[in-house]
Amino acid sequence: MKLRPPFLFLLVFLFQLSTIAQNDSDGAAAALADAAQQALAHGDAETARTDYEKLAKLKPEVAEIHATLGAMDFQQRRYAQAIAEIEEAQKLKPGLPRLNSLLGLSQAAIGHYRRAQPLLQKCFQQTADRQLNRLCGLQLMRVEQGLDEDADAVETALTLNRLYADDAEILYHTGRVFGSYAYEVMERLRDKAPNSVWMLLAQGEANEAAKNYSAAIVAYRHVLEQDPKRVGIHYRLGRMYLARYGDTQKAEDKQAAMREFAAELALDPSDGNALYEIANQEAESGQLEKARTDYQKLVERIPDFEQALVGLGGVEIEAGQFQPAADLLERATKLKPTDEVAWYRLFMARRGSHDEAGARVAMDEYRKLHSAEASNSGLRASDSSVTPQTLDKTAPQ
Repeated sequence: MKLRPPFLFLLVFLFQLSTIAQNDSDGAAAALADAAQQALAHGDAETARTDYEKLAKLKPEVAEIHATLGAMDFQQRRYAQAIAEIEEAQKLKPGLPRLNSLLGLSQAAIGHYRRAQPLLQKCFQQTADRQLNRLCGLQLMRVEQGLDEDADAVETALTLNRLYADDAEILYHTGRVFGSYAYEVMERLRDKAPNSVWMLLAQGEANEAAKNYSAAIVAYRHVLEQDPKRVGIHYRLGRMYLARYGDTQKAEDKQAAMREFAAELALDPSDGNALYEIANQEAESGQLEKARTDYQKLVERIPDFEQALVGLGGVEIEAGQFQPAADLLERATKLKPTDEVAWYRLFMARRGSHDEAGARVAMDEYRKLHSAEASNSGLRASDSSVTPQTLDKTAPQ
């Protein structure tokens, strides 16, 4: 069996072991130690283990030999043997580095979670070695789940995500922890308050995520039956009607959406998202003056509402007001440089105002972004809290 590189760092006692063996009077221990280290250097774990076992018989009082055997047993998934060797090494020399961490990892591997937990906690909290820290964190998270300490597992997962933000294995395992915890919390909600507003909201959101828009509409309607003045629900309903309209193309769904957005504004006049959706629908239906008025209200109140700036810029282009449109769209591209719709409309506005150099720059940015999006299966990132602006039909593909 080849030794995998991530576990070589555990064998930190080899230098001391080599020094001890070389001082042996008959040279037998030194020869075995040298042969074992050569085998390790070539990744030959089986030969190295045989040599270390012989060395242990010659020098049973040397803690480093037992520690090395323990590390090799752990590498080869012989966890019970690893524990026995590590404990023997600790009896002989309690101060050997990293043995507690290796012991905790071995105990976790055979399900001795209570014994493993404090050792893994200390390793994860204190070790400066990133490889060992990462390994202890992953096993600690598994142990906490095994002990039904789900909140602690989530805390460990959050720390792992912070420390190893781009690690695919970390992302996979922590994602499972978050998903499992969310499911358990929702199950408790269902058991404790099955008919509550909160359960209905959860049902609506679950159906929304599954794109079951009709079921989501029913759930949100039930929320309003229990709490007619709850803010945000009419807005969610409006979004669901719009989403269903995308599937059915039934005019009544779009009309229902507009009624829900208006109802949300009646409850909460400060809801910028609802006003944006109304302005967006007005623009799409050709009611440009109404759309301009509503978009302008919105960007005056929320100057950094990027999608509203893009929407208002589009209305100004339709009205032939190219320079005002360019000013709006330049603000939008500064707020969100990856918005291809903003760049394309900026191209249109600059071309309309005879800024040919600026138009070329905007078109280059649009083409770069559009090409990148096309390589990602045609999906375009957008702000999911509002309906994103879309490319004009005349935009080059």
